Amino acid sequence: MASRLFSLAKPFLNPKFPNPRPFSTSFLITKTPKKHKPKRPKPDSPRTRSVTPDSNKIPHFESLLARDAKYRFLIKTKEFLSKQPEQILRLDDAGKLYRELGFPRGRKVTKFISRYPLLFTSYRHSDNKICLGFTDFLDQLLLEERSIMEAMEEDRVTRIRKLLMMSKNKRIPLSKIYHKRLIFGIPEDFRDKMGKYPDYFRLVVEDDGKQILELVNWDPSLAVSALEKEFLVNEDKVKKAFKFPVKYGKDLGLEENDVKKLNLLNTLPLVSPYSDGWKLDSWSLEAEKYRVGIIHEFLSLTLEKRALIHHIVEFKEEFSLTRQTYEMLKRQPWTFYLAGTEMNWAVFLKDGYDENGNLIEKDPLLVFNEKLYKFAQMQEEEEEEEEEEEISGFREKLRGD
Repeated sequence: MASRLFSLAKPFLNPKFPNPRPFSTSFLITKTPKKHKPKRPKPDSPRTRSVTPDSNKIPHFESLLARDAKYRFLIKTKEFLSKQPEQILRLDDAGKLYRELGFPRGRKVTKFISRYPLLFTSYRHSDNKICLGFTDFLDQLLLEERSIMEAMEEDRVTRIRKLLMMSKNKRIPLSKIYHKRLIFGIPEDFRDKMGKYPDYFRLVVEDDGKQILELVNWDPSLAVSALEKEFLVNEDKVKKAFKFPVKYGKDLGLEENDVKKLNLLNTLPLVSPYSDGWKLDSWSLEAEKYRVGIIHEFLSLTLEKRALIHHIVEFKEEFSLTRQTYEMLKRQPWTFYLAGTEMNWAVFLKDGYDENGNLIEKDPLLVFNEKLYKFAQMQEEEEEEEEEEEISGFREKLRGD
């Protein structure tokens, strides 16, 4: 018996025979979770270069932009599908609408749909085509969102009125308000509701077909900025909000306390964003005070007290903004915080947040959005836990073998 076994094994010990192929482990699951993978350094470019040095970054503001990027597909797809007649979209068409749906070009849309099975679903429509749509659960959530929009209609009308009152000629193209409506919480169908408020708005169609929304009546009670209201409550805080130091003030040989008083005299009074500040000389100190006040009031009208720069620049003609907006905001770090990259950065109104980075006043629509994020995050956490359990299970099995 032993000789038979030896004779069978002998050819394998013969050096004339090649070594057997190494044992393959390709069938084993060895995929490393994304959060454990080392990140590749990004190439230095305006698309990746931070607008704020790392030493000056405020983490809770930066994390809000990271959250926006994480849920971009969720928010943009919800918005896009809500505007469709049957709130559905053919899957073949969805793959081509990467900008509208908020996913990177070249990626499969099905991968992003699968991240949110509680909210999005794909199914075969009556025309035998696979379609993307909302789940019944998300349909119920959208009914709640719609009721919030209806309850906040008066507030949204006030925001539009204040935007018109700040504008140069008390008129703004309707398309601009529509494209930036989400940051103000303005509903999709607000254009159809303008007729309900003839005492506030007038819709004018110009020769080229462009629709312009005009202010009908000036309301003095609305022409009070957020800074002016705060001044009545906390005068010292407002005095420190902006600084316009006297040029060459340090060369005057004054004591530090006297320099501060001189700078304060140069800073105050501020120029109201509801004034005719657009008539001032563009490069004068008063004109810069006016533009700073415009951006402060603009941000105070947004739901999250922040906006991307292209949201603000969209209204540059109406608010008489210049190309020096970036440099102007950098000179006021006590009130504004700039986050993001040089290609696409955001402006935060620091006054709107507490020391922990939480909004001091939360609009009901923001509370709804946070609930939506929690449902999306719950599903992602479940998938990560399942993946971790599967990988650890295989590792334990290998140790046992």
